[in-house]
Amino acid sequence: MSVRVLVTGGTGLVGQGIKYVIDTEPANSPFGKQDGEEWFFVGSSEADLRNAEQTKKLFEKYKPTHVIHLGALVGGLFINMKRKLDFLRDNMLINDNVLHNAHEFKCKKVISCLSTCVYPDKVEYPLDETKIHLGLPHESNFGYAHAKRLVDIQNRAYKDQYGDNFTSAIPTNVFGPHDNYDLESAHVLPALVHRCYLAKKNNTPFVVWGSGKPLRQFIYSRDLAKLFIWQLRNYDDVEPLILSVGEDEEVSIKEVADAVVKALGFKGEYKFDTSKADGQFRKPASNKKLLGLIKDTGFKFTPFDQALQESVEWFLQNYEKARTGKPQ
Repeated sequence: MSVRVLVTGGTGLVGQGIKYVIDTEPANSPFGKQDGEEWFFVGSSEADLRNAEQTKKLFEKYKPTHVIHLGALVGGLFINMKRKLDFLRDNMLINDNVLHNAHEFKCKKVISCLSTCVYPDKVEYPLDETKIHLGLPHESNFGYAHAKRLVDIQNRAYKDQYGDNFTSAIPTNVFGPHDNYDLESAHVLPALVHRCYLAKKNNTPFVVWGSGKPLRQFIYSRDLAKLFIWQLRNYDDVEPLILSVGEDEEVSIKEVADAVVKALGFKGEYKFDTSKADGQFRKPASNKKLLGLIKDTGFKFTPFDQALQESVEWFLQNYEKARTGKPQ
């Protein structure tokens, strides 16, 4: 029986990470393409997943047996604060259409991608898989967070009512080649890379928004890709799974900015604009469950500095076609 894997959001950061791993890892290795597998990476230009009819046609075209659902309206802190309803409604429509069609087409497995921002703002750290629904999410992105939380509820309802094998993954902050570098909507790390690049090019100061003090866990998109591929083949529990580096790998925004300055060879003035919001100070997530499950796979995380260097090199080589927003 052939395996047909549909990856929604397949042209984005994580989708392209998975494509890279499937294309470059040895065939039939733990993270490589297996005999009898076909992989389809689709982006929003092929179907608007907010639209029920377009989503159904996508499933009719590819007839997937498995789905990695990455398609979403996503963005960094500032655009989340500005467009809460859009982030709530668009993501609810996307998720409902994808899961409904996966059920209708009798898919054997669906993994949806959540985010650590689904977690309650006031909760005991570290975050783990049991704490998603224990309180309200942070005010800055409650639209997106509630839409993503609902995926977990839907997964459980599909399993309870129909026995569907639907689950989800919760990555921490993802970065890597094919990231979104649009300064209006980018997440923190690609936004810093693009700002520093422009400061170097225009001989202007590199200004980091916020105090630089908040702490984050960053996972390289190509590492995350391997974990998604492993999860698709080996993890059959409805309980979400945190895909992350360890809590001891938290880095401050200032440390990230320092690493970006180094990677880009920026020598100009560099400062923090403390009038801008910091968002949550920290939200450390435990990867203890994950490490227990993958201990025999040979998986290793790429060191942060190496992953950042590879990401910056991709950005510099692909600046003309990267998602950078308006011309600067």
